[in-house]
Amino acid sequence: MQPLSIEGVWEFTPLLRPDDRGVFLEAFKQSTFAEATGHAFDLQQMNISVSRAGTVRGIHFADVPPGQAKYVQCLSGLVLDVVVDIRVGSPTFGAWDAIELDDVERKGLYIAEGLGHAFCALSDSATVGYLCSEPFSPTREHGVHPLDPTLNLPWPDGQNSLLSTKDAAAPSLAEALARDLLPKYDECSAYYSSLLQGRLNP
Repeated sequence: MQPLSIEGVWEFTPLLRPDDRGVFLEAFKQSTFAEATGHAFDLQQMNISVSRAGTVRGIHFADVPPGQAKYVQCLSGLVLDVVVDIRVGSPTFGAWDAIELDDVERKGLYIAEGLGHAFCALSDSATVGYLCSEPFSPTREHGVHPLDPTLNLPWPDGQNSLLSTKDAAAPSLAEALARDLLPKYDECSAYYSSLLQGRLNP
């Protein structure tokens, strides 16, 4: 696993073992994850979404603590996956990392609690799987508009983005900041430290 430019984002490139039957890989391994990040991944829920081309899902995040860390993979097709640093007070606040996930290289992306996550389906159909550290809690879930021009996310040009009603109504980053919806960097850092020290209650 390799860290990307935003603290709390890691890219995993699996070893593919192809033969005449197909291919085998270890899509997630706890020991590899823990060696890279310094803590275990406590799997509480797995989500799968199937999206048609042009669908944009996100930018989603959850209140911290406990937040919701995600380990994301594209099971079929191709997506552009984007992580946005929405942690107020972070040295990279408002910055983003983007990576293509597909069913060829089969990379994984770990996204720590407090970061915003979104993706765009680039293939006719794309299936994305998310391992989640916490179950979905609608009262703690929030969003930032994925087409906020101030973020200038690298969505494909010349394509009409398909958004859910909820995502289309999400506030801009500035509006979310003014409404005190965004995670605080110091609270996220304290939570990460607790993970590293293994002091969180199960």
